[in-house]
Amino acid sequence: MEYRPLGQTDLTVSSLGLGCVTFGREIDQQRAFAIMDHALELGINLFDTAEAYAAGRSEELVGQWMNERQNREQIVLATKVAGAQTREHILESAEQSLRRLQTDRIDLFKVHNWDSEVPLSETIDALNTLVEQGKARYIGSSNYDADQLAQALRESATSGCARMEATQPNYNLVVRDIEEALLPLCAEHQIGVVSYSPLGAGFLTGKYRRQGPVPEGTRFDVIPGHQDIYFKDEYFDIIEGLQAKSTESGRSMIDLALAWVIGQPGISSVLVGARDTSQIDQAFAAEAAGLADEVRAELSNL
Repeated sequence: MEYRPLGQTDLTVSSLGLGCVTFGREIDQQRAFAIMDHALELGINLFDTAEAYAAGRSEELVGQWMNERQNREQIVLATKVAGAQTREHILESAEQSLRRLQTDRIDLFKVHNWDSEVPLSETIDALNTLVEQGKARYIGSSNYDADQLAQALRESATSGCARMEATQPNYNLVVRDIEEALLPLCAEHQIGVVSYSPLGAGFLTGKYRRQGPVPEGTRFDVIPGHQDIYFKDEYFDIIEGLQAKSTESGRSMIDLALAWVIGQPGISSVLVGARDTSQIDQAFAAEAAGLADEVRAELSNL
């Protein structure tokens, strides 16, 4: 486990972060608490949630856990506001998140999506207000592309507002568009990158087959929108290459896929979602094993 500075902030985050998207949606309080206990014991300090996760239930569970364990000071807490990025909605959403999380500040408050219908200046000004009020230590984005983040940085510089210090993109062996422009932009401006879906919401585990049925209860069954992202012929080609490499190396597809993304340059932290503690353990095992340069290159070339 490594600890890395997050952009230009004074936050130091673990190389593996805990994505709390499953809490209250796929797992109950008891299992969520067990996962959070285990993650913290192993050294994970970045906990990422959102108002949109289980309609706020994920935030509630994280808040209850921090309150019961009295460990707020050990956590780098991140959450997100979804929907219309108006001033009114952002400020109200932050208040509701603070209430659910049972805290007086959010370490990293992010917009969950780009909103082309609301002036960017209004969004940035609202986020800046949260920083001025001390309710958000730092602000960031999620699911912004390079052009959108560049626009946000220019708006902050022009208006004198707090800038986005971190961004949260989807990144794994099949979804790699951030390599072209977003990662270079973040490196140039020292923006932290907290990636999510290292296993492609389970796609890289090999459980899905080309033109095959979607197993009941899986992430792609619970959220069918994942199928639109991942069920592409070229992605299934990568799966077949990953399976071949797994057989050749004696390492599981999960282990190889996790080790690949965890060791990629320019990534501050990789968020790992979990339904049980073993999935946290497998991420730690993959990080510890790492990848030889030639294996990394072979996977990258798939």
